[in-house]
This record gives sequence, C-alpha cells and structure tokens, in this order.
Amino acid sequence: MADYDVIIIGAGPGGYVCAIRCAQLGLKTAVVEGRETLGGTCLNVGCIPSKALLHASHQYHEATHNFTKMGLMGKSPSVDFPAMVAYKQSVVDQNTKGIEFLFKKNKIEWLKGWGKITAKGEVTVGDEVHHAKDIVIATGSESSSLPGVEVDEEMVITSTGALSLPKVPKRLVVIGAGVIGLELGSVYARLGAEVTVIEFLDQITPGLDAEICKTLQRSLKKQGLKFILGAAVQSVERLKTKAKISYKLRKDDSAGMVEADTVLVATGRRPYTTGLGLEELGVLMSPRGQIQTEGWRTNVDGIWAIGDTISGPMLAHKAEDEGIAVAETIAGQKGHVNYDVIPGVIYTTPEVASVGKTEQQLKDDGRAYKVGKFNFMGNARAKAVFAGEGFVKILADAETDRVLGCHLMGPFAGELIHEICVAMEFGASAEDIARTCHAHPTFSEAMREAALACGDGAIHA
Repeated sequence: MADYDVIIIGAGPGGYVCAIRCAQLGLKTAVVEGRETLGGTCLNVGCIPSKALLHASHQYHEATHNFTKMGLMGKSPSVDFPAMVAYKQSVVDQNTKGIEFLFKKNKIEWLKGWGKITAKGEVTVGDEVHHAKDIVIATGSESSSLPGVEVDEEMVITSTGALSLPKVPKRLVVIGAGVIGLELGSVYARLGAEVTVIEFLDQITPGLDAEICKTLQRSLKKQGLKFILGAAVQSVERLKTKAKISYKLRKDDSAGMVEADTVLVATGRRPYTTGLGLEELGVLMSPRGQIQTEGWRTNVDGIWAIGDTISGPMLAHKAEDEGIAVAETIAGQKGHVNYDVIPGVIYTTPEVASVGKTEQQLKDDGRAYKVGKFNFMGNARAKAVFAGEGFVKILADAETDRVLGCHLMGPFAGELIHEICVAMEFGASAEDIARTCHAHPTFSEAMREAALACGDGAIHA
C-alpha cells in the first residue's frame, strides 16, 4: 500500500499529461494503466498509428500520381502491406516508450493493472490498495457499434482492427462518415481497395461547416470513395469469405445491399467507465454514459473526470487541456480550458481543420457576421506541390471584425488552423491577421488572404 497526492486512472493523452503536470507542481503522482504500454487509445490504436498509415498511403499516392509530373521517372513502387504495418508499429513503439521516459523523468509511478475506486480516496489495483486525496478518471472511450452488428475484429472490425489488417481488402465498407471512417477509408482507397461509405445522415462529417462537407466529399469521390448517404444499416451478415451489408434509405424506405471483404464499423465512440465502481460510489452519470462534472469535479468529493469520459468533443487535445487544468486546480491554482477555441482536424488528403463557430451556428444565434474566403488555387506554394484543392473561410463579427471561427480544407490545414486559434485566444480581428506579414511563398499566406477578404478583398483572388 502506498499513499499519493493524486492517482490518475488511465494513461492516455488526458491521463499522462495530467500526471506530468501534477508532478511538475510538486504532487506525488501515480497512474493506473492496464495496457502493456502507456499512451492509451491515441498512441496505441488511434491517433498516432492512423497518422502513420495516412502518411504512408499519401506517399504511395504521390509516387504513383505526381512523381512523373515533376520529372521523377522510374518504376512505380508496390505496396508491401505487412511492412507498412510494421512501420506503423515502430512509430507507436517510439511514442509509448517516450511516455515511459517522461514518467521516469518526472518520478511518476506506473501502477500496472486495471483500477477500481473502492472507496473515497481509495483505488484498488489487483490485490493492492492505494490511497490518494484526489483521484482523476481519465479512462477514455471505446468504439461503439450498431444494434445487431457483431464485431469480431476479423471481417467486421473497429478502428483497432483496421490498423492491423493482414492485407489490403479488395472491398471495404465503412459504416459511418465521421472522422475515423473517412481517414481509414481514404488510407485503404489509396492502397487499392474499393471503398464504400454508408452514412445515416444526409451529409458526411456531421457538425462541420456545410461548404467544407460538400467540398471534402467531392474530393474523396474523385479519389475513388463511394458514398451512400441517408442510409440506415439494418444488418451485417457474415458469410465464409465476405459480408453482406443491408441498409434502408431514409427518404423512401427502399432497401439496398452491398458486399465487402471487410466491414469497418466507425459509428462513433462511447465513454469507457466499466469496472471503475462509479455506481457503487454514487457518481452521477448522464443518459449517454458520461460522467457528470462541474469544473471537472464529480459529485463525489475528491473524484475528478476528464477527456472522453465527460461531455464535449472526444479529442485528445481537449483531454490534454483538461488534464492540465485539473492538475493546476488540485494544486490550488486556477485551471482553465477555453472550450470555444478547440480545433478539430480530419487528416485526409486534403486535410480539413476548423475552430470556433460555423455559419449555421452563427445564423442560429442570430449573430451578424461576414465571410472572408480564399481558394488554395490562388496560393503559389499550393499549386507548386499539386495541392491547390480547397479553401480557407474566416468568419468575423459584422460590427467588431472579431474572428469567430475558421474552416479550411487544403494542404497542412491541421497546422494552419493554429494561427486562428492564437488569434481567437487574444480576441483578434480579421484585420489583425490581414495586417500581419506572412512569409512568401507559404501555405499560410492563404490564411492572410482570407482575412483580407473579410475587408476590402484578397490580393490574389
């Protein structure tokens, strides 16, 4: 038995970042983690491995489609998929070992095993009981499925299975046109699979800017992805060598069916709180299975929750921010998260990124706004690297010019969006961005041009 200031359950981005910040603030900290490696879903079977496969498939696409345009001649490469998966795993291993190093550096103890809160201030891991004044729940989320669809991680898979397939499927059906489905669908489409995406709603990427949704769908269709929108999956029938996916179109109730070698169920995620003992402790939960919190505190004194286990977008960086805020609050400081400035990124090619309000949200709020838009085809650097597809859209208050949101699709969108995040944190106007010198030639000039378009107009449009 050991005593700590803080015990964190879960070593994903929220948990391990919270632990490091606690240690920096002088708190004796331990982290409970049942996996063989640290980093949670994100580092092991989520964000990081998927980005490795996205990078590899993009390089393959460049070699087979764009090299000859640049005078790079020679035999096109072939795909050794097991080697690609091994590369993906090497990236994972480097990152998880990096977290172990950070734990040792910050004198954070790893309590190996699955934890349960057995009393206030008490966490049991295996046969050992540990005590702490404060306990932080950072157990993340798990893939959710559909009623009647049985996942076996062989023919019917989640994102976890999609990252470790033995070979590229000839036909892949993706159920769900959200971020995970589109990213993994685009990986396998680039590697030669025939990919069909079935989505219950009438558009892809629900919640994103409507113009971005339509433009992204057109781009993905050009890359070979097929879309069946407004369709409710009825069943997935597993046969010996294939699966049959039956669906009904919501607009007219007509039935349809597609066949696939592999079915990826990408219908979202749900909080993972199984076995934590929350019900016995009387911790309040929402109808959606989220832990109810106020200022990250649960209704039970000394128990906190962050990340995917509570309300808000299920994003690793949101969990990290909450982890830092909780650590600082426990240490007697003023932890803070600005939930209005949390960016979202889809790592397809082109990338999509957004922050702040969408046009529809501003209309619903009755707020007068103006739009500054610039197409990447007007950006010299983008055209030079065959990345002129997409645009930047900045939304600003009609009277004050304060930036309210930004939505873009194009090269390195996930990096470019942070210029707007910083601007919004400082309450900047579109004119502030427009009057800031941007290096030439860079992709980021498109951000300035969109800001200029909120005023007298872009220069290169």
